[in-house]
Amino acid sequence: MRYKHFRNANIDVSAIAVGCWPAGDCGYGKVDDKEVIKGIHAMFDHGVNMIDTAPDYGVGHSEIVVGQALKEVDRSKIILATKCGASALTMKAIRTGRGHCRDGRYENVLYECEQSLRRMGVDYIDIMFVHWPDTDTPFSETMEAMKTLKQQGKIRFVGLSNFDEKQILECEKVVKVDVIQPPYSMAVRSSEHILKWAVPRGVDTCTYGSLGAGILTGAFREAPTFENARDPRNFFYPFFREPSFSKVMKVVEVMDKIAADMGKTTAQVAVNWQTQKPFVSTALTGVRNVAEADELCAAFDWQLTDEQIKVIDDAIDTYLDFDGADRRR
Repeated sequence: MRYKHFRNANIDVSAIAVGCWPAGDCGYGKVDDKEVIKGIHAMFDHGVNMIDTAPDYGVGHSEIVVGQALKEVDRSKIILATKCGASALTMKAIRTGRGHCRDGRYENVLYECEQSLRRMGVDYIDIMFVHWPDTDTPFSETMEAMKTLKQQGKIRFVGLSNFDEKQILECEKVVKVDVIQPPYSMAVRSSEHILKWAVPRGVDTCTYGSLGAGILTGAFREAPTFENARDPRNFFYPFFREPSFSKVMKVVEVMDKIAADMGKTTAQVAVNWQTQKPFVSTALTGVRNVAEADELCAAFDWQLTDEQIKVIDDAIDTYLDFDGADRRR
């Protein structure tokens, strides 16, 4: 495993982290809790030391699974991240019955933290991300809540997910932002400028959607149909639909050749491309079983050359000209 340094936390973090959206059993194909937990443990065995979840992943189910996985390891050696402020479990969502709601109010942030601690069976969270900006609530109010949680020792570090530069600066008027989590992959490079902007400011970075929900692994060769209406690939990742799908496949074909020349897999090429970017501290990668964990972690037995990275970058610039993240949530 390769590691990078989280400057604010002053700890070394593995180049990939366990992403637990699939663990919520919220549409990513067939998922078995026991197999997911085995996959998480396999990631830890390979040297991965960060795991990321959220109440929004399966209406709390992902956090429950993560809590079960953590019971069997040394919790103190794992960087645990979760989120608040956007799910069907916010106080606003529960009160209105509207389903998924953004809720950055002070009382809700404190409430959600307590609920996450309870679901996971832990007494502190290393990184708490505000999942999405709630523009109906002053950011100062949201960040005062994060500041309170940090002072109480319930969270160690403050994170923001899906915030732009202006919003991050507004939040930093109240409390230091330690980590940001934007979408970033070969298929979604619209946040690259935010990552490059954050690093010189002393803000660490954690990217999500690193493998494009599987599209960059070579698992799909024809535009798929996902029967489950809850499957995020039906609404959150538009590159599973034409004409975007065929454009991404052009890049996948370039990775296929590099993988074949090196005797590696396309997924491992994608992982290396992502984690070799100097502005990416760690990249979230979802796993549903041990086989997926083993394949991803084997990527760190080798590295792409500068020339190979340039070939991939040139293909991306040639074929991909769209923002692959749906920000309408």
